[in-house]
Amino acid sequence: MRSSTGEHYPALDHVRGLAAFLVFTWHFLHQSPEGPVPYVFVPALPIFSLLDEGVTGVALFMTLSGYLFAKLLDGKRVSYLPFFANRALRLLPLLLAVIAIEACHVYVAGQALGGYFTDVGKGLIFPTLPNGGWSITVEAHFYILLPFLLMASRRFLFAPLLFIAAAILLRWALYVQLGEVQSAAAWTIVGHADQFLAGILAFRLRAHVKDRHWLALAVLLAFSGFFWWFDAAGGFYQLERYPSPHWIWIILPTVEAAAYSFGIAYYDTSFPRKRTGLPFKMLEKAGAYSYSIYLLHLFFVMQLAAFINTKIMGISNFYIACLWSLLCFLATIPIGYLSYTCIEAPFLRLRIRYAEPAAADPVLFKDRPATAA
Repeated sequence: MRSSTGEHYPALDHVRGLAAFLVFTWHFLHQSPEGPVPYVFVPALPIFSLLDEGVTGVALFMTLSGYLFAKLLDGKRVSYLPFFANRALRLLPLLLAVIAIEACHVYVAGQALGGYFTDVGKGLIFPTLPNGGWSITVEAHFYILLPFLLMASRRFLFAPLLFIAAAILLRWALYVQLGEVQSAAAWTIVGHADQFLAGILAFRLRAHVKDRHWLALAVLLAFSGFFWWFDAAGGFYQLERYPSPHWIWIILPTVEAAAYSFGIAYYDTSFPRKRTGLPFKMLEKAGAYSYSIYLLHLFFVMQLAAFINTKIMGISNFYIACLWSLLCFLATIPIGYLSYTCIEAPFLRLRIRYAEPAAADPVLFKDRPATAA
């Protein structure tokens, strides 16, 4: 995606595409606890646990957001109100369309619209927006904090680590008080703050991971092994029960943040800016339309999996189901393109420039009239 500053980073579109595929596959595989692939299944190869627990793709999205904004705004002077206006133009049109479509679905199903719109209103603060819209609420909370986080990280390189430590302590306190912290860790800024912050820090330290290929392999193996354990222990929904009382949810967001922030910085710095080849092109397109794919796929992905499972062939085998998920994900890219072209792009053309080169030791965010892009 090209930002309002005109900058475009194809490698980060690849990461977006991968994150969208993880979430898509999570919903494709697990229409219900029994199938098409049962929750109790655990892949023999640890790396496939990232697909079996593909909800982790949301953490990858969040980490990428922190990294990308740190990259876009590095050394720049930013106007606060135009920044928020641009984010609204980026996120709200499609989100409002999804809210309207889901309202029609609720009405046709004969359910009360009052309760639905009450949840939509609560979505400004709580994770109650439909079709994955809860993560937009988390993003919005991050945007509110972003000016302070970037200013702090400019003045003290390791400031994000202090904030991550504070987030861990907060989750620990909630765990002690409530007996579980999965609800806050999985669905709110209380958990996902680690990922935004780690993304910011990873950008600052990106030179230290460039071309560290063996270290990247070690991180991948270690993270895959951790997620294989998490999957085998019960995963998102069956770790004792849901919401889980297991203590792992105190640090799970931090583990995801550490692995994904390292991986993003490594991938962004260690390879040519433009990757050629059909797989990279497809992944770049999926990343460019990932917001549409993310918000729209829940309208059909589970029904699609059920149709394939009952009408075409059984997909209870995890690996066969993953291949079908990949094919269906690729087939979804044109839907993402149409959504992007018809709903997102017209509003993106209204964005205004909010960043400009900064003088020495600037105040990173300020409040001033917008300059036209």
